[in-house]
Amino acid sequence: MNTKLLSEKALSVIDQYLNFRVGSAVLSIPYFNNRHSQARMKLRVQVGKGSPKDILDELHDIAVAEKINLNSLDSSGLKKFLVDHNIGIDCSGLAYYILNAESESRGKGTLDRHLSFAVCHGILGKMMCKMRPAENAGVTTFAHEKNSHEMSIKDALPGDIITMVGDHNHILIIHQIEYQNFVPTALHYTHSMAWPEDGEYGHGIKQGIIKITAIDKKISEQKWNEGYTFERAGKSLTTLRRMAFL
Repeated sequence: MNTKLLSEKALSVIDQYLNFRVGSAVLSIPYFNNRHSQARMKLRVQVGKGSPKDILDELHDIAVAEKINLNSLDSSGLKKFLVDHNIGIDCSGLAYYILNAESESRGKGTLDRHLSFAVCHGILGKMMCKMRPAENAGVTTFAHEKNSHEMSIKDALPGDIITMVGDHNHILIIHQIEYQNFVPTALHYTHSMAWPEDGEYGHGIKQGIIKITAIDKKISEQKWNEGYTFERAGKSLTTLRRMAFL
């Protein structure tokens, strides 16, 4: 059995979100629900689009203002602190930074150079999207035909994305693929998600596996180990896609 992975740089970005460290605390960055946030002119970190460094810097600023010693917090305490201060990452923000690292690792520059903001309207709107790419690269941007194209499972590679477009848009990044005789047998993915059973503080960066049971069937018809994510996939227009720059 063979395995392929994203670049070390992209995997490092995933690790920084999945195993965020402050002092002795280690936790996954919480999920940020941007459906209830207005992104206009706010900082990236305030709208669920912050890099790990943005999040760390914001944490320190809040801690100084509130006279909190972050190093005194354990993992659960720091996770609570993040959630209570509405700091987290949404699914497309996470995808942006992972794919940005992959683009740079392949010598193709930053991700914003490759994105077309077809869903932004008007000259001013398109200009604002280009000026604030991380904030404006949503799921429909990644899923747009100008930015990505649908792939068959047999041709899947690390760096491919799974987009769910519907009532609740979502995106997953494939970071690892297992092969048997050059045919994919399992897709490992990373995403930011809040499940109903997560409660107030249990949500955030998660990883799952899709076992390929029938190579010619849709990605939503394979065997997903995350039940809620699988349920969401079945209720959306769910496709396996590859970014145009890859």
